[in-house]
Amino acid sequence: MVPDVSTGSDTRGLIVYLFGPGRRDEHTDPHIVAAWDMAGAPDPGRDPTATYTQLAKRLDHHVDLRTRELGGKKPPKHVWHCPVRIAPGDRYLTDAEWAEVARRVVAATGIAPEDDDEACRWIAVRHADDHIHILATTVRADGRRPRTNRDGWRAQKECRKIEAEFGLRRLKSGDLTAPRTPTGAERAKADRQGQEVTAREWLREQAYAVAAAVHSVDDYFTVLSSLGIQVKPRIGPETGEVTGYSLAAPGDTNAQGGPVWYGGSSLAPDLSYNRLTERLTTQEVADRPQQVVDPTDSWRRTESAVHVAGTVLDAGDDAVAQGHLEAFGDTLHNLARATPGPHQAELQAAAQAFNRARRSAIRADHQAATDLRQAAKELTYASSIPGGLAIALVFAALHLARAAAHWHAQRGHEQQAAAAEQAVRHLQASYRQAAEPVLADLTRRAPRPATTRRFEADVRTAIPDHADRILTDPAWPALTTTLARAETAGHRPRHLLAEVAARRELDTAERPAEVLNWRIMAQPNRRAQAARASSTRHTAPTAPVSQPATAAMSERPADRRRSR
Repeated sequence: MVPDVSTGSDTRGLIVYLFGPGRRDEHTDPHIVAAWDMAGAPDPGRDPTATYTQLAKRLDHHVDLRTRELGGKKPPKHVWHCPVRIAPGDRYLTDAEWAEVARRVVAATGIAPEDDDEACRWIAVRHADDHIHILATTVRADGRRPRTNRDGWRAQKECRKIEAEFGLRRLKSGDLTAPRTPTGAERAKADRQGQEVTAREWLREQAYAVAAAVHSVDDYFTVLSSLGIQVKPRIGPETGEVTGYSLAAPGDTNAQGGPVWYGGSSLAPDLSYNRLTERLTTQEVADRPQQVVDPTDSWRRTESAVHVAGTVLDAGDDAVAQGHLEAFGDTLHNLARATPGPHQAELQAAAQAFNRARRSAIRADHQAATDLRQAAKELTYASSIPGGLAIALVFAALHLARAAAHWHAQRGHEQQAAAAEQAVRHLQASYRQAAEPVLADLTRRAPRPATTRRFEADVRTAIPDHADRILTDPAWPALTTTLARAETAGHRPRHLLAEVAARRELDTAERPAEVLNWRIMAQPNRRAQAARASSTRHTAPTAPVSQPATAAMSERPADRRRSR
């Protein structure tokens, strides 16, 4: 059961919508199921003599009295609106049950507390099987405004109780960190335009993806503009500095033909200007000459940082852990952008799902997660896709997403835990699509039996507690190929096995050989490193051609016809 609180200023206009046919003739049998006074509330849906104006005047009675007291100035945002909708598949609710829902919601939110004769006037209108609309005017009989602070959270809390008592689907409790859901008008507009997502949702995903890739707020605005998104910074009148910003999607206009603006914080709490400046610099970052390195180094650093983040979640410092979860959200966006192929869609879906899991009411320590965030940003400029190494990173991300779901669940973050689990499912699908053919190829290339027996002895020496499970794992033949390649690259298999096994326990791993395979594949080529070190002693460092953030992100089309 989902309540959605909003406010406005046009009582009659909302009444016309509630009792009208709807934007697509979807309203059927509109009528009042509950009210502050059923006898005193004219019902245009049941009484042919009742008019919208009569009902609006009755609802606005206290508002009009207060307006006269204020010398003709109407109280601002005096219309309180709260649709309440049951989940798909829930049982049918009778009018009497919806009436009880409405009375409990207005009581819980402070609109009409129980046994309060001075409470606000309100009605609950039903024009569909699965939801009602509660409309209230927020001036009490004594002339005061109701105490509706945190009304959305209080409505959610009451709906969780109603779900349990009515035998409805139990939804996840929130913590006031969820982004705003699109309004009915925004969804209807997207449907009319043939868009699969609303402008609000599309802008949110674009903003997250760009913020994950760039190093500064200036770059953030520049790249958004390059995608056709209009950017309107808000300048403080006293300081002359940027204090906020709004975005408008391409082609999204209002009735007057102007752009429809969405503030950063209205897209998501962590997209506000203040939150962005906590993890991005506010000045342009100068290009720093860097020595030419192995193009796979950025992938290895990110994979290593993801593993470190997994240990951070178990360390007990919630602020540091929260900082790493936010940086991991950036990592998923950059991983999806840098990994083209048939499994890219699942990676993008995982990044979008994890957006809800990346934030909670715990304030993040962003400084502690600098290594992960900076390593992930390097993926935006990665010049090549290193095959198995990319799969190793997806594999590491899968395990961190699963750990994030557990971390949130332990702290009662129900919505975040559910979002992380959804990301896990997408990462699992992506991993299977990418890994199965690679593992099959490694299995076909398994070394000769003598080499395999030598590696078997290395396993029993280096990881004796897990040797039997590793050697009977279907991925063992693939692991022998990876060990042979690592040995060619300058590693000693026995020491390498002990090293990678120590990075994370194998007790809970269903496929320990598969786990070891990807960890070993992420190890650097030591002989290649030695060759580069030798060559750089005799040649001057060369700065690579920097790929601007704008070019790196310009591959994202400004198109909302993707997925909801």
